[in-house]
Amino acid sequence: MIEERMIASFDGTKLFFRKEIPTNPKAVLVLIHGMCEHQGRYGYLTARLNARGYAVYKFDHRGHGKSDGMRVYYSDFQEIIKDTDVVAGMAFDENPQLPVLMLGHSMGGYAAALYGIQHPGRVKGIVLSGPITVNNSGLGVAVCEQKPSVDSYWPASSYGVSSDPAMVKQWEDDPLVDKQISAGLLYTLLDGCEYIRKNTDKFTDPALFLHGGRDPIVTEKDSRDMFGAISSEDKELIVYAKLFHEIFNEPSKDEVIDDLICWLDKHLE
Repeated sequence: MIEERMIASFDGTKLFFRKEIPTNPKAVLVLIHGMCEHQGRYGYLTARLNARGYAVYKFDHRGHGKSDGMRVYYSDFQEIIKDTDVVAGMAFDENPQLPVLMLGHSMGGYAAALYGIQHPGRVKGIVLSGPITVNNSGLGVAVCEQKPSVDSYWPASSYGVSSDPAMVKQWEDDPLVDKQISAGLLYTLLDGCEYIRKNTDKFTDPALFLHGGRDPIVTEKDSRDMFGAISSEDKELIVYAKLFHEIFNEPSKDEVIDDLICWLDKHLE
């Protein structure tokens, strides 16, 4: 069963929401996409998850994809946490008998990390794929040091997205992938990463970190540092030595998805 609709977030902003539910699901996964992209880029991953009994709830971030809001913009880092909580709340309310887990990629991993810090114990486990956490790569720092107005924009690049040229071209040709980023988003990203650094010990959920060892966008040191600092007793880190940033869009993506599903299956009780 597939359902698409616009939903109202905490402040009334309309977010594009899609859920894909297999027959007799065993769990629900809230999937959170990355910066500049949209939930529609996770069709293959969703199909693999559905085939293994996972219902998938996903949405376009505000200002991304088909959602409303100023393009690729946030006014406060709390907004991404609250938007995520709205969708997670739907997953809980609509599936009271099923375990709910969370997966975030890149900026979605940043959202999932923030969510885990602020809502410990709510989901059964959190998977962070190439997450921006403590920002060792310095994303946005050079731009923000120039002190631009929040409504200024900088180009976004497909560099490092995938080692597969076909996936890079798909990113470049997708009209729903934004090719620029607002200074407002970058300001809030730096604030959010600082918040993560100061509150990492409050993250206690079971966690799986997945990262490409050749990721030139978000260094795998972000995952290593957060992995070492969280208070979770149940945690695992996998670094794929040859993979770029979008590990679910690499030629060896099925290996990554198999690792993901194996971990999810172990955390349903």
